[in-house]
Amino acid sequence: MPLKRLLVGLCTVCVCATPLRAQQPAAKPKFLIADVHESPRRHSPFANGGDLHGDRYLIHQSTIVDLIARAYDIDVEMVQGGPAWLELKRFEIIAKAAPTTSPADLKRMLQSLLADRFHLVMHKGDSPMPAWILTAPDGKSKLKPAEKSEDHLDCEPPAVPETAGGVPLNVLTCTGMTGDDIAQLLHNAAGSYLPQPVVNRTGLDDRWDFTVKWTDKDQLTKAGTDGIKIFNAIDNLGLKVEFKTAPRTVWIVDSVNDMPTPNAPETAKAFPALPPARFEVATIKPSRPNEQRWGRWLNGQWTVNALSLKDIISYAWDLNENDKNVFVNPPAWLDSAKFDFVAKLPTPEPIAGKRQTVDFDDEEFRQMLQALLIERFRMKVHREDRPIDAYKLVADHPRMKEADPKSRTRCKEGPGIDGKDPRQTNSMMNQLMTCQNMTPKQMGETFANYADGYIYSTVRDETGLKGSYDFTLNWSSSNQTILKPPPPPGAPQQAPEFDGTMTFYDAVDKQLGLKFVKEKRPLPVLVIDHIEPTPTEN
Repeated sequence: MPLKRLLVGLCTVCVCATPLRAQQPAAKPKFLIADVHESPRRHSPFANGGDLHGDRYLIHQSTIVDLIARAYDIDVEMVQGGPAWLELKRFEIIAKAAPTTSPADLKRMLQSLLADRFHLVMHKGDSPMPAWILTAPDGKSKLKPAEKSEDHLDCEPPAVPETAGGVPLNVLTCTGMTGDDIAQLLHNAAGSYLPQPVVNRTGLDDRWDFTVKWTDKDQLTKAGTDGIKIFNAIDNLGLKVEFKTAPRTVWIVDSVNDMPTPNAPETAKAFPALPPARFEVATIKPSRPNEQRWGRWLNGQWTVNALSLKDIISYAWDLNENDKNVFVNPPAWLDSAKFDFVAKLPTPEPIAGKRQTVDFDDEEFRQMLQALLIERFRMKVHREDRPIDAYKLVADHPRMKEADPKSRTRCKEGPGIDGKDPRQTNSMMNQLMTCQNMTPKQMGETFANYADGYIYSTVRDETGLKGSYDFTLNWSSSNQTILKPPPPPGAPQQAPEFDGTMTFYDAVDKQLGLKFVKEKRPLPVLVIDHIEPTPTEN
């Protein structure tokens, strides 16, 4: 199971005649005040937040597309048009609103902010778009009619993790789900299989209870014949999913500024620094021998089993856990000693007339982890820049397609608009990314997000290429190649045989005509001045 999931549990348009502005001052509420600025660079950025913590509304690492999708309650794929940078720049928002503000009003406030601070103007249109069509053959399914009232909609993982072929399964038991809810769940929870929107065409109008089980796509090879693809899991529900083109209502960006208007002078005083975030309660204990890595979020409680301190520290301090160079003075046991963590997020103050929820905030969670590790393992650390291994990108025999410079600059996991997925014919080549309108410099800034087992930091561009390009890259995950465990001591030596895998380095060489060249350059590292091997008592 990917570390991030363990720790935090991704044509021709027919336009309407009249543009629709993203903000109507007379009708839509506004935040009392808002701080809007560019996000700090993250090793593996993802949009998160969108919840009200007391009177503070927080959004992190969000592109304009992410913000539009949240404000108008639509899927990111439904945001069309706009300038090339729309999915590139990321922003932070800290805004103030009354603690009793409803989720619907928070969305309208975000709509107002986009219009006021970014001068966003959009209109609605229709577009035939690739999508996964969810159906119930013959109008039937194996779903059970919901037992509880219609307002009880929930999905929970099991108390004890299940495995298949020695690999953890994703298991969700869901109640009170409509056909639309099921389609959205499949897209959100199994995006590596179903990156495009899932459209409900089941004809199932009632609410349903069910349990769905599947194996992560990058774990299928390890699970072998016991692995369960999401398509088989959907079949087990008596449903079917097919990749087709379907007409969708989209929002088309007419104009938007690449930087927000300046914050008001009083913004800094309006948002004084908060006390360091801490867990309400936390327990840490050594893992049992041979315990499976596993984790979940449930009702504000974070539970993980059999994680090394290296894994936890990497996430807390935003490091690539595969890069040995970013840890200075690590003890030998940092990667081998495994621990179980159970931690509860602080319970928010009750607000009259508002349902109490415990919301996840990635920035606060990292702070909580840092404070917990420092306290319980008596850690002392500091950050500094040191010369470590990195890469530069050079042009050898470029073979990329030149892009339309007006098209959206983007990369995503999975196939392009044609739906062709080479992973279906060679499961050993289990990684696929599709990019458009990317300069070599932008490629170097993006590669570590998709191939972090190979590329640990920004790749410096020395290709000399001035254009922007469209390309698809297909390679094998690092745990099948360079991070593959060595044979046990005493095992007979065998000549290497071609097993159908390809490293990311070779894929970039063969498929793009570019080469990686290793170099040393100053990059941030975490210096571990002190750490105890045993946590203090719970």
